[in-house]
Amino acid sequence: MTFVTDTRDNVPGLLGARRIITLLGSILVAVCSGTNYIFSAYAPQLGARLHISHTQLNVVGLAGNAGVYVSGPIWGRIVDSRGPRIPLTGAFLCFLVGYSGIKRMYDAGADSGTSISPAHFGLLAVCGLLTGLGANAGIGSAISTTAKSFPESAHATTTGLVLSGFGLSAFLFSTIAHVFFPGDTSAFLLLLALATSMPILLALFIVRPVPLPPTRSGPRDDEHGDYEQIPSGEVVPFIADPNIHTVGVAEEDSRAPLLGSQPQDGSSTLRPGRSHSRSRPDNLPDIHGKMLWRNVDFYVVFVIMALLNGTGIMYINNVGSISLALFAKSNPNYDEVEASKWQAAQVSTLSVGNFVGRILSGLVSDFIRNHLHLPRAYSLCIVSSLFIISQASAMGISSVSTLWIATATLGVAYGSLYGALPSIIIDWFGLAHLSENWGYVTLAPLVGGNIFSIMFGRNLDAHTPREEDTSHDVTRVIIGGASLSEHQCLIGRECYVSSLRVTLVACMVALALSTWAATREERRQKAVGKGRTDERDRDL
Repeated sequence: MTFVTDTRDNVPGLLGARRIITLLGSILVAVCSGTNYIFSAYAPQLGARLHISHTQLNVVGLAGNAGVYVSGPIWGRIVDSRGPRIPLTGAFLCFLVGYSGIKRMYDAGADSGTSISPAHFGLLAVCGLLTGLGANAGIGSAISTTAKSFPESAHATTTGLVLSGFGLSAFLFSTIAHVFFPGDTSAFLLLLALATSMPILLALFIVRPVPLPPTRSGPRDDEHGDYEQIPSGEVVPFIADPNIHTVGVAEEDSRAPLLGSQPQDGSSTLRPGRSHSRSRPDNLPDIHGKMLWRNVDFYVVFVIMALLNGTGIMYINNVGSISLALFAKSNPNYDEVEASKWQAAQVSTLSVGNFVGRILSGLVSDFIRNHLHLPRAYSLCIVSSLFIISQASAMGISSVSTLWIATATLGVAYGSLYGALPSIIIDWFGLAHLSENWGYVTLAPLVGGNIFSIMFGRNLDAHTPREEDTSHDVTRVIIGGASLSEHQCLIGRECYVSSLRVTLVACMVALALSTWAATREERRQKAVGKGRTDERDRDL
């Protein structure tokens, strides 16, 4: 048994410069990691240049999303065991190679009247995959480092700040491109290649976990002295029990009791009905690995994530096509420059909403927990409701000038989902393996995202006019050397409204599951409170 004695001079304060620099560095990494949300800003131009369909474009977008979600458990395990440096190095390489490859293929284009070869399309998808791998490596490192550098009471707020940078990324990059490279998709892709990779090099030196000081000094309590090291690659002690002065780093087989006393049979009273792989001194469970996959709560949050995130991915990857369809419907004299402005406006609106949602959801989640004394899971009910509003409003909008209402609502809902979930994952499964557990949860969008996005792409393709189709009165527009109307549905809401009906129902199911999960968690908390009261009464 080894002890790390508390010396306040060696542990930075909760608002010390080292801790704030780590937070700012994590936000910088998050900003670089959120560029998958900007895909729809250049997707129509990429499709027209390479002569590929909406379904193929959605496959490229989904490749980026798959890189984010499939790599989650892998990067998470590395972050938890080795710290953030290896994933950050991987993020640098993936961003640089991925966006440079997409730019190279865009510049090369395709032969007139023909689509790119299957081999080139596969390479394009691989480049998209690399951008997703880099995104997860970056954001996973930033979230884990932030969570391990701030106390539990601030987890939702601080991780929400980091995730807000992830959500604001698309707005920042699209604004820079619009100001300095208007209408130049090739220069925009070069910007993405360099501006996402180079700042990661700086983050390698400033993003690392900062030890937490004990909350109160006092004599050491030997009964609770066995504290387990956070597996982050560095020694990062948790906030100790208020009566504990010394933070201990336990041997491998040493385990501290979860509560002041526990039943002799080893069962935990912290969360009735929830299994624990081991207990921790910070009153959090420690569920990971096989125990996670046997836990009912994991599947509840997995399904909610699949339904809501899948809806968000579908809209985010296709909002550019939606805006072009609405603009063409109400403007027979199609103006490419004006249409691209509406397209960029939707991406910026979505990004700002994403940013706002990630900040507000963290604050709301902490307020629900710390002031209303209710489970953070209730925040998922709010998030699900926002998704329902976004899909219902998008179904009713027939003018591009009012599309921002649905886009902003979807952005806030999507950002809120990612701002609220990490703290819920901590409450339900513990902090020690946050990155790994979060990685498994983020596998869920692979299901919802693939189903909804492919459905949306096929729906668009079914309504896209073909060479021999003269039933649609659409003015042909030349973008990137290709006729846009050959690859773009331009007949307004008819292009996509049936897809929105499906996602509306999916969001309603997510709301029902969120309500059930929150009320179930509230009953658990009441049972725990009653058990502690009965225990105190017995002691008296």
